[in-house]
Amino acid sequence: MFISLSFLSGCGGYPQIISYPFDPGGRSLNSLASELNPQTSGRYIIFTSDRRGSQDVYMYDTVTRYLVDLPGLNSLDTIASHPSVSDSARYIVFAGSRQGRSAIFLYDRETRQSRNLTANLQAEVRNPTISADGSRIAFETTVNGQWDILVYDRTSGQPLNIPQDPR
Repeated sequence: MFISLSFLSGCGGYPQIISYPFDPGGRSLNSLASELNPQTSGRYIIFTSDRRGSQDVYMYDTVTRYLVDLPGLNSLDTIASHPSVSDSARYIVFAGSRQGRSAIFLYDRETRQSRNLTANLQAEVRNPTISADGSRIAFETTVNGQWDILVYDRTSGQPLNIPQDPR
């Protein structure tokens, strides 16, 4: 069985149908498990899946047609969701829930380190995304008692000062 995904091509603007084989062992893009929140960036597809008994982040390389190893990213005590990847695929951002508390995590594939960007934020957070160059991370938060968007600088891990009244 083959599962097909549609992607928009670059300059032509026409969709391209790409078929990936189904792998019941969970070693490919498609498996028997739930595959959630897919995002594409260049040759990579990032998504969450519960194929190993916990909801983790996975990255698939469409050129080599293999899952990319992400050491240090997933942990047994975190439920991951809504991953996003920079164009270079060095940085991955995702929402995680630990002990009932939501947080936004940034993973650096080069250093193999994850860090909680919202550890000091006393609010719910969800739906992160990372800019193409990996410099900014945007996500939703209830810090003001309603769902708003915050934008953080990747390097400092601090909110950017974005004017609230655009002109």
